[in-house]
Amino acid sequence: MIKLILTDMDGTFLNSQGSFDKELYIQVKKMLNVQGIEFAPCTGKQCERVEELFGPELSKDLWILGDSATRIKHNGEFVYQSLLPNKIGLSIIEKLEKIAENQTIIACTSTAAVIKSSVSEDEEKIVRGSYQVVKSVDNLKEITDDFVKITVFDAHKRCFETVKELDEFKDQAYLVASEAAWIDISNYNVHKGTTVNKLQEILGVSYEETMAFGDGLNDIELLACADYSFAMRNGFEETKKVANFITQSNDENGVLNTIKKIISLQEKSTY
Repeated sequence: MIKLILTDMDGTFLNSQGSFDKELYIQVKKMLNVQGIEFAPCTGKQCERVEELFGPELSKDLWILGDSATRIKHNGEFVYQSLLPNKIGLSIIEKLEKIAENQTIIACTSTAAVIKSSVSEDEEKIVRGSYQVVKSVDNLKEITDDFVKITVFDAHKRCFETVKELDEFKDQAYLVASEAAWIDISNYNVHKGTTVNKLQEILGVSYEETMAFGDGLNDIELLACADYSFAMRNGFEETKKVANFITQSNDENGVLNTIKKIISLQEKSTY
């Protein structure tokens, strides 16, 4: 019996316009509540941005695995987080700045997503699509806090090449190019899979009782945590290969339609 459902956001739960069918979600969430099934967005987005996307009412009772799943937030409280030490983070930022100037580095601390004040308006708008609390500084070296994560947005789509140049940090941090335009960097051995395992431990839920949805290369570890693992039709081929099932695309309400069908079957089997 399914007790926990996790979903990536961009390219998975959210459509190409960055939104979702709220009426369908409300229908599905009512079904989940009846059966006592927990729902958890698992995303690179800042936890506060996820809360803003769902709104005050719909974000209640969500388990949010945000900031590239380095933190778990539930009903306004952080119940888990793993931070990248400041010294390592600053070394990675220094390396990134040497690799290319025309990319956007988003250095996330426990209080804000920090970007350089020189970032263009267009790129800042992209940053604010994933981060609700954003702060600008002249130099990222000013940051003294440990990092929730560091993210790179590259409009020139060179991230698969850039992440290879960060290989010297592979034993100090977790690094993944989720797609050609994005890199996520978190504390060593901390990714969607490890944080899902933490949530499963908190909730007392097993692999066999877990459903998960994803599309990107950074969702591979997420899908490995769930017996009911679904890759989106629009996902990377590598992600599809590790999933047990393929479902509709994010623009076809693939996540919500699949949940509705399977939970309906589960409901009937309990009678």
